Amino acid sequence: MNLKPTTSFTCFEALDIRTGTILEAKILEGAKKKAYQLLIDFGTLGVKKSSAQITSLYNQRELIGKQILAIINFEPKQIGKIKSECLVLGAVDAENNVILLTTEKKTKNGLSIS
Repeated sequence: MNLKPTTSFTCFEALDIRTGTILEAKILEGAKKKAYQLLIDFGTLGVKKSSAQITSLYNQRELIGKQILAIINFEPKQIGKIKSECLVLGAVDAENNVILLTTEKKTKNGLSIS
């Protein structure tokens, strides 16, 4: 496994990582790789859209209500037919499956990760 180059703590502090709850998950039409379009509630920070290539490990029903971690301060990115407004975080296994990072216990949506 190759490590990425060393970076400063300031770079980490620039990322706004928050807790959010998935409200909706549907197949993202027009995506190059099979993905879900997620609608995620970040509490007082609002509801944001994201695209996630997690169809191999998760079905739509089990995603609803799942609390996840996401970076919410990247510039929006056009993916298929939607503008992704946040980046859902996950670990990538040997088969390139993404395993969502979740909270151990339910938290208030929008809490900052530090």
